[in-house]
Amino acid sequence: MSNIINKLNWPIVILLCLTLGLAPFRPPHIWEKLHMLVGGGLTAPADIFDLLMHGTPWVLLLLKGILYLKNKP
Repeated sequence: MSNIINKLNWPIVILLCLTLGLAPFRPPHIWEKLHMLVGGGLTAPADIFDLLMHGTPWVLLLLKGILYLKNKP
């Protein structure tokens, strides 16, 4: 799995975060979904899917950053 994440280009992952990860931009959709999650309002399947869709680029960025720092020579 780490091999797949290492093969992703940094600009692609950052572009995904800035587009899909933040869209719609006012306010960032991921922020609204995280508030729903913390507040216990994230119960509808569409909202859960939405959180996963908008959160995936951020998780990829985090994992790629961790792997980069871990394997840094």
